[in-house]
Amino acid sequence: MRLLLVWLINALALLALPYLMSSITVDSFATALIAALILGLVNTFIRPVLILLTLPATLLTLGLFIFVINGLLFWFVGSFIQGFHVAGFWSAVFGAILYSIISWALSALLLGHGNRADV
Repeated sequence: MRLLLVWLINALALLALPYLMSSITVDSFATALIAALILGLVNTFIRPVLILLTLPATLLTLGLFIFVINGLLFWFVGSFIQGFHVAGFWSAVFGAILYSIISWALSALLLGHGNRADV
């Protein structure tokens, strides 16, 4: 149940992005649901591999290269999901940052942050 709520929260965060950045568009709620699902899968399976492969660059930049990885993955998802458009690399980097902040804030408000055993 919690996983479905997090998925809906991430979709709502994606729907909020076009109001903050004109270079990112989401056509519908269904598109936001699909994009949130794909972003979750990409962040679960591909992101750790990329972080491991780019560990020297990440260490050299004191962790700032992770923003580049997040932006590239956000841009990648926006490039192949019809109805979810990201204008460019910098739009993707700032969009990924805003998406994370909005998703975190909504999760904290709606799900709480207590230490529960069913997390």
